[in-house]
Amino acid sequence: MDRRDFVLALGGLSALPSQAGKAEQGGQVAGDSAAGSAPVFPPVLPGRTLEFPADHGAHPDFRTEWWYATGWLRLPDGSPLGFQTTFFRVRTGVGESSASAFAPRQIVLAHAALADPALGHLRHDQRSARVGLGRAGFEVGNTRVWIGDWRLELRGGAYRAQVRSSSFAYALNLVPAGPPMLNGRAGFSAKAPDARHASYYYSRPQLRVDGSVTLAGRSFAVTGQAWLDHEWSSELLPASAQGWDWIGINLDDGSALMAFRLRGPQAPALWSAATLASPNGAAQTFPPEAVAFEPLAHWQSPRTGIRYPVHWCVRVGPRVFTLQVLMPDQELDSRLSTGAIYWEGAVRLLEGGKEVGRGYLEMTGYGETIRLG
Repeated sequence: MDRRDFVLALGGLSALPSQAGKAEQGGQVAGDSAAGSAPVFPPVLPGRTLEFPADHGAHPDFRTEWWYATGWLRLPDGSPLGFQTTFFRVRTGVGESSASAFAPRQIVLAHAALADPALGHLRHDQRSARVGLGRAGFEVGNTRVWIGDWRLELRGGAYRAQVRSSSFAYALNLVPAGPPMLNGRAGFSAKAPDARHASYYYSRPQLRVDGSVTLAGRSFAVTGQAWLDHEWSSELLPASAQGWDWIGINLDDGSALMAFRLRGPQAPALWSAATLASPNGAAQTFPPEAVAFEPLAHWQSPRTGIRYPVHWCVRVGPRVFTLQVLMPDQELDSRLSTGAIYWEGAVRLLEGGKEVGRGYLEMTGYGETIRLG
């Protein structure tokens, strides 16, 4: 979701233009979009019809955008793994009037992680690069975004996620089971009572996964299920937002659940929403008053000291769920890219004490306020 005006502003991202914008021309920062004038970002407006396949691709005029794939994998011995692949695109507003190929008009950032209970914490890595010169880029009209040999792309009706890091690697095929699930009002996802704070947002739940994972130099065939989000915005979060909690869950009966809440420094929820799609794809949306997140237990990171809720009660309409984490330590430190420390991990969904689905939970802003867009 959220994931984030989210996203790219994720915390310290605002520092990136000044760091990346020092072109090689005497070390000066390239000029802003129109001789020092502020860039104009298009607003997110209700009533726009999302069109596919065009909206699978990038929307470079908007300030922030991300593609986010997560899921559960099974090793040959049946052991579970969780995985995350996230690519962010940021229009910086820097150097838009410059002809230099080094001007950081657009930046791509990426996070990748594997959750392995046998290890007890995440294997993760991150990258960031300005778009251009072949190092990083994105495609308009189709899902294709990359930094070096890290990539997420849609080919022949299936997504392909590929990551290589020093401690892990994976190459996964993600096959959709149906059309996109539109969140909010036909893809217009409000993030506050003020309609300025919104995103265009759709999900691809119930993705069938196969591929390979490399751990400690050994390659393993894997299968599983995944979830993909695609979201873009120019002004996502209200100034009073401290962070958010989000879930994307594939239910065992073929249905799918997305729910989130934005938190303020005092009030438990500034805004909440949910989408529940039936196995045939029919989606029901839930307003803020019908969605509630209640933390039941916490875990404290030994590295950062941040306390995260790792056992939840989530209410969506008349249904009451609980979340159980695959392992408590799924904290991801992205201070070298998007500038934030957050919790992103595999969870089980229970209803009436019985497991009914699996997916991912994301929690931001528990250590410091997240600033996005």
